[in-house]
Amino acid sequence: QVQFVESGGGLVQPGGSLRLSCAASGFTFSTSSMSWFRQAPGNERELVASISSGGGLTNYTAPVKGRFTISRDNAKNTVYLQMNSLKPEDTAVYYCNAGYLRARWPDWGQGTQVTVSS
Repeated sequence: QVQFVESGGGLVQPGGSLRLSCAASGFTFSTSSMSWFRQAPGNERELVASISSGGGLTNYTAPVKGRFTISRDNAKNTVYLQMNSLKPEDTAVYYCNAGYLRARWPDWGQGTQVTVSS
């Protein structure tokens, strides 16, 4: 059974930082690309960043490029999203899934809420 458990969200002021974590199970993590997605109220879920299985290739959507960094620890089956210089428009529920530039599995975790507000 594929499972994703996201954590690390919270309330942060504009310009602040957060580090999200996603623990994955139910598939071979070390050979799977991974991605982060987000969904703001009233919007569709959108891709934020992707990382290849070995971590050597990454991709970011334009609004977060230069501010967010995706990374992974294959020994811990965990993918991370370091978010710096946060803006109110980054407010959303953040999810992870396997796949590069897409979601491989139809299963989703509960997500972690990120709220950027003063």
